[in-house]
Amino acid sequence: MTGKKSRSKLIYSELDDFIFGHAYKPVACGNGLIIGGGKVYPEINFTLPQMMIEKNAWREIENQYSDMIDSICQRAVELFVPGIVVELELLPPMTLEPDLGAEITQIMRRTLDNFHRDHGLLSVLRVTPVDVRDMVRPPRMRSGEHLEKMLRSFEVCAEAGADILSIESTGGKEIHDDALMMGDLKGILFALAVLGVKDMTFLWEHIVKISREKNVIPGGDTACGFANTAMVLADKGMIPKVLAAVDRVASVPRSLQAHVMGATGPTKDCAYEGPYIKAITGVPISMEGKSSACAHLSSIGNVAAACCDLWSNESVQNVRLLSTYAPVVSTEQLAYDCRLMNAALEEGVHAATKLRDWLVKSDKYLDPQAYILSPDIVIDICRRLVQCNSPYEMTLCAVDQTLTRLRDAHRENKLQMSDSELRWLNCLSKSFESIPQNDNEMNELIQEGPYGSKFNSEEYLLRNISLE
Repeated sequence: MTGKKSRSKLIYSELDDFIFGHAYKPVACGNGLIIGGGKVYPEINFTLPQMMIEKNAWREIENQYSDMIDSICQRAVELFVPGIVVELELLPPMTLEPDLGAEITQIMRRTLDNFHRDHGLLSVLRVTPVDVRDMVRPPRMRSGEHLEKMLRSFEVCAEAGADILSIESTGGKEIHDDALMMGDLKGILFALAVLGVKDMTFLWEHIVKISREKNVIPGGDTACGFANTAMVLADKGMIPKVLAAVDRVASVPRSLQAHVMGATGPTKDCAYEGPYIKAITGVPISMEGKSSACAHLSSIGNVAAACCDLWSNESVQNVRLLSTYAPVVSTEQLAYDCRLMNAALEEGVHAATKLRDWLVKSDKYLDPQAYILSPDIVIDICRRLVQCNSPYEMTLCAVDQTLTRLRDAHRENKLQMSDSELRWLNCLSKSFESIPQNDNEMNELIQEGPYGSKFNSEEYLLRNISLE
């Protein structure tokens, strides 16, 4: 929304329309598979077991990926899965050496094409290069060898057979990590609403351009390095759950910027802020929850599925379990989850909304992070967000609305909250009162404080300060 007027009208204003499997702007993938067109498809994500990524192990690495994708597709066929999305999350060495990532992409593409030809399995390949720019400190976000190699990775993976390009970008994370651990709301909002938005604007202009040139789909980004970090820390009791909930909604304007720049979805699976993106833009979203426990634990395992169009396992290593290898196990789990949602969709709106509401009810009142992902809360907050005129204003609105909803839910005895969580909620509300009301003041405040040495202002074009 940088430099643009507010949307003023929400794509989804009726709760009954806001369900899994249906997106206002479905994405047609060219082979008959339509994401958000009336079905929920599994998105399987997998990675190597613990091993060194080096040249003398490259043949073994190729064999591992070949075995994983072949076994996944075989199980999908055996379970009559109508279509599948496969995500290849590149590892850092595969991004730093773009041709290596392209080689693995080719292996994926070849196998998916063979199963489509031989078994009619519809499939889509998402490739996600790593944001390697933060491998140096302070990160160089707009210049340098790491940026060049990352952008080259997008290009060669698109040429090698990717259908969708995505990333878990990290602009602002060098501030957000410390601010999160200190419960510093000012630092968190500076990282998301100033650094994060500016980096997303820059990065997604490039990704969308590459996608159009290579005729692939620019999917979306995720606040994984931000709000998901908060979620995992909250689950371990290292930070308050209310702080993680605030961080989640505050990440929405940052992730939304990818779509302002031209991303069409499906969004990245670990973007738990996806329901907000879908409500505002209408793009299909990939989500993860209970079936991603192989990667991380959370308190939002069911509610996350309420509005999904793709249902993912996050990521799982290629390790042997009692039945078979873990990627195949995850494929089966996702397939059955999607079967249930699709059976409800086939019964009509009443059945689909009933299942959605059960998914929500089972989580909603047990954790503030689940409460703020409930479709009714999402739509209500988004009605306010779309009235905002800048990403910074939208982020402040997101925080204000989240704090208000959580306070109201506790006062009405709708949300379980410990005394410690309640104290933190009051503390965050008090802290919010002193947040600068414009990005210029925020920038000046942060650069004069302890965070000033942790980021390179020129790499975010902050010399002129204004986002506009």
